[in-house]
Amino acid sequence: MPKITPRERSAILKSLGAGVVPAIGLQHIQVGRLEEVNAIVRELELVEQGASTIRFIVGRYGSGKTFFLNLARYVAMQRRFVVAQADMTPDRRLYASDGKARSLYSELMRNIATRAKPEGGALSNVVESWIGEIDHEVRSGGGTDQDVKSTLANRLRPLQEMVSGFDFTAVLTRYYEGFLEHDQARQDAALKWLRGEYSTKTEARGDLGVRTIIDDRSFYDYLKLMAAFVRIARYSGLVINIDELVVLSHRLNNSVARNNNYEALLRILNDSLQGVSSGLTFLFAGTNECLEDRRRGLFSYEALATRLAPNTFASDGRKDFASPVIRLASLTPEDCFVLLSNIRNVFACGDASIHLIPDEGILKFLQFCNQRLGAAYFQTPRDTVKAFVSLLHVLEQNPGTLWDSVLTLDSVPDTATKESAHAEEPDELTEFQL
Repeated sequence: MPKITPRERSAILKSLGAGVVPAIGLQHIQVGRLEEVNAIVRELELVEQGASTIRFIVGRYGSGKTFFLNLARYVAMQRRFVVAQADMTPDRRLYASDGKARSLYSELMRNIATRAKPEGGALSNVVESWIGEIDHEVRSGGGTDQDVKSTLANRLRPLQEMVSGFDFTAVLTRYYEGFLEHDQARQDAALKWLRGEYSTKTEARGDLGVRTIIDDRSFYDYLKLMAAFVRIARYSGLVINIDELVVLSHRLNNSVARNNNYEALLRILNDSLQGVSSGLTFLFAGTNECLEDRRRGLFSYEALATRLAPNTFASDGRKDFASPVIRLASLTPEDCFVLLSNIRNVFACGDASIHLIPDEGILKFLQFCNQRLGAAYFQTPRDTVKAFVSLLHVLEQNPGTLWDSVLTLDSVPDTATKESAHAEEPDELTEFQL
């Protein structure tokens, strides 16, 4: 059993206690989802060979979509992928004309993570370690500064065949020049450009001598360039995790804006399915309504509805994990028991001798949850987990307190996470009455 560090313990318990997914330590609490994880692993194996893939992770609110994205992130980093992750918001979209698409790109680049730096902010590490390796390799053979620069240009030559590849290559060259001359300002300027943080071409030309910047129209092209670059830098590929896809369907009240974003999503989907891009995989997470709503969801855009339609033969318990859509099934009561057991183990830092509650107590807790919440306690386990972490905190901070004296029916929350709380916002005339 892997060792649980104090840092992991703190991150896991604080996150679960607040109802959010921990960014680290997921391997200590993961339960179920074996078939879904295996499907993602198969996708990553294809990307390692230069393919491109896309998956939509669909489930109810609180069913574990964000947890699954983070689990996929962890699996990808273990396979030496670079992972970029971001949440969709009204100010971060796939399509916009006022900087909102560039904002999504910048957020992805700021959150780039690798196995060596899983907490994010790894873009500078990726660039610097690759340039440093080439510099060491060339100089070990008696090469000069010019030889290093020539080698960099040769390695990056395939990027020049892609859209905007010349400027991308030029910026990486500027980074090396700053690296060579110990010019931190030039290196920072290059990273700023790669993160899409320049808002004007004039500023970029003054700092780096390039005439273009990453903007709303080009950000997807630069994601493909970044995927090609990380493969040149000896990584397996680039994984893009985007959560809260429901923002596009139920937070954008303007139908033109929604359709423009769906069109941008269709381009990504077509490129991924047709193999146009390489070394790149997208994972989008959204609710059932986000996908299936014929008025506002992805299925309201006919081209997406056709490509994402369910397999009619996958019914009566039969599953199809080759489809672009992965539907997260509800956890079983047995899965919930294992999940809470894992959380108990994290609380004790892996030491079974100091568990605060026995197996009997976990069973009793689940029985109370079932009485209060019904089937919702394992369909959307967020509230159950929050309550269990709260129970463990009380037992830890009040030595001598017996679990059965604290665990009463009234102590279990009586409200499950309701999808209605996140229901779509009404259009202008939805509530109009005579």
